[in-house]
Amino acid sequence: MDETELYAARIEIIDYAIDTFWDAPRESFVANLLEGDVRIPGDEVNPALDEGFAELERFVDANEGREVGAVRDELATEYTRVFVGPRPPVLAHETYYREDADFLGEGLAEVSASYAAAGWSPPEEYPEEDDHLAVELAFLRYLVDRQRRGDEETFGFERVFLDEHLLQWVEAFADDVLAETDEPLYRAGAKVAAGFAEFEDELVAQMV
Repeated sequence: MDETELYAARIEIIDYAIDTFWDAPRESFVANLLEGDVRIPGDEVNPALDEGFAELERFVDANEGREVGAVRDELATEYTRVFVGPRPPVLAHETYYREDADFLGEGLAEVSASYAAAGWSPPEEYPEEDDHLAVELAFLRYLVDRQRRGDEETFGFERVFLDEHLLQWVEAFADDVLAETDEPLYRAGAKVAAGFAEFEDELVAQMV
């Protein structure tokens, strides 16, 4: 895989994880999955990513030939149960998992400050707070896109953000998702998010 392909793959994986967790999946996202428009790497990457891609293939196989709207409705129901509630068993927020931060309290400002330091603010269409998994992944997408355009400074921003934020909680979040749902799409997303953070950790370590 050359550098261009690697950047495209990194961004595609981030987009997949964002679309899985930022809200109940849109019908267009589900249609793209079932039509095979999300590419799955042929080579092994790391255990979490490999298992996530295998779960995604199981999701596609299990829903082959089904009406997209029906699949989307089932996913929305499960998304609400697991991530929205009332009393959801899983909260996709960094400050929920951090022992040194209050849930949606002081730690939230630290996440926002990381975004501001790199000149980024969350898109308005994201309905969640700045420490939500989808927002943190969107920030990584912004950094990866800048890296693709030759901005090497962003590797430093990513190094700090991974160490101080995403890597501090994404594995625990993934474990909770796996414990609370049998839905292959969300299990895949959890493993992909954790595996991607691990992959980025190793990649950025080579650049800074």
